[in-house]
Amino acid sequence: MDIQPQTTQALSDDQELAKVLAGVSQQVDDKALDFEETPVATPASVAAAAPGGAPEEPAEADLPTPAIPGYEPPVDTSVAPTDDLEGIKKEALGELRPLVDKLDLAPEEKFDTYLLLLRSTDDKALIPPAYAAAQSITDESRKAQALLDVIKEIDYLSTPKA
Repeated sequence: MDIQPQTTQALSDDQELAKVLAGVSQQVDDKALDFEETPVATPASVAAAAPGGAPEEPAEADLPTPAIPGYEPPVDTSVAPTDDLEGIKKEALGELRPLVDKLDLAPEEKFDTYLLLLRSTDDKALIPPAYAAAQSITDESRKAQALLDVIKEIDYLSTPKA
């Protein structure tokens, strides 16, 4: 049995590998690593690439806003002004009031709805239905809190305003 390592063959393989790698390295240096950049997709190029799609002009909203000092973009005035929110709230409360009895709610939720209406309108006529809703609550802890809220609202509405 021959236990001597065969170093001559391994050296020649290593030398050949070194020559091949040197040749590859030389070819890479000659090309100076020219990479091709992938183009960025734009809405127009995407539309043109779509089947049967013709290039379209991007919508004005899709275009970037230029960063120009002192430039103010136009304000969209089609949105309702915030000053009218109080008017909308009053209308919604007026529409909700006759519908509360028709709501299929748990007693706790019905009381919360009456309490919201009561606090938003300060209408004393809402105290009796709020009190009735509080009485129908089965959980004693929650019922006690609801009855306290009714008492607080009665006190608030009974106190003369300065």
